[in-house]
Amino acid sequence: MAEGPEKQTLAEMVSYQEGTVVSKTIVKKETGTVTLFAFDKGQGLSEHTAPFDALVYVVDGEVEISISGNKHRLKKGEMIVMPANEPHALQGVEAFKMLLTMIRSN
Repeated sequence: MAEGPEKQTLAEMVSYQEGTVVSKTIVKKETGTVTLFAFDKGQGLSEHTAPFDALVYVVDGEVEISISGNKHRLKKGEMIVMPANEPHALQGVEAFKMLLTMIRSN
């Protein structure tokens, strides 16, 4: 039997680095991307918009996500969809890891 990819947990796939954000692309296709991020405490993404819906799943830690001015605090195991064309921002309450899935379709 042929061997396939090695199994690992999402949390193991990316490590925290002091004062910065680390990302690892897991899937990159014309139709969408799946990217794993590790944000050190206090790191985040400033407000921006995206042309497609994006699903955020928190793998570790805690993050505050602002969507159109409404703040949502998410912890490990929780998820939220950031709707297309809605301004959103992320700020680490503590160091956190998230899986971002973006489907490039309307």
